[in-house]
Amino acid sequence: MQPFTTLTGLVAPVDRVNVDTDAIIPKQFLKRIERSGFGQFLFFEWRWDELGNEIPEFSLNQPRYQGASVLISRANFGCGSSREHAPWAILDYGFRVVIAPSFADIFYNNCFKNGILPIKLSEEQVEELFQRTEANVGYQLTIDLENMTISDGAGFDIKFELDEHRRQFLLQGLDDIGLTLKQADAIDAYEAKHAARLANSF
Repeated sequence: MQPFTTLTGLVAPVDRVNVDTDAIIPKQFLKRIERSGFGQFLFFEWRWDELGNEIPEFSLNQPRYQGASVLISRANFGCGSSREHAPWAILDYGFRVVIAPSFADIFYNNCFKNGILPIKLSEEQVEELFQRTEANVGYQLTIDLENMTISDGAGFDIKFELDEHRRQFLLQGLDDIGLTLKQADAIDAYEAKHAARLANSF
């Protein structure tokens, strides 16, 4: 996984509460077996109508939000089914950060396993970000994971909280397998000792 230290990126809003994983990546696209390629289907039923035409009112279809890497949304983001395809689609689209007042637990955990930083802010702070994003075309945020700060260079400068274990996961670019492989020498030593003990028992 790519380590996450500091990101400065364009902000895109999805101004809805209870965004569930079926809205993030609809079930008809779950047949794919690889992790890549899901970004094109992100928020599919909100981005296109039944005839396959873009819905211009939806934020991700608007030119001002093209190339965004920071997503802001409302409470209970990522609720619904536990599909890991949801963070796959978010990451594949280009988002590395999702900011919301709250997240569904499984989705929140899956973000860290896939190199996405989910940040919980207060309702008031998120509302301010929505207002700043709407008022400023090309609105960007800088997220500094080492110092756990978010700033826009225009007065928005706050700290956010994050469990240290998860912070280190992202800073070092680790997933569960990567974390295990950091202990490869200890694992090899244990296996050699265990093999020797088995050999001596016969």
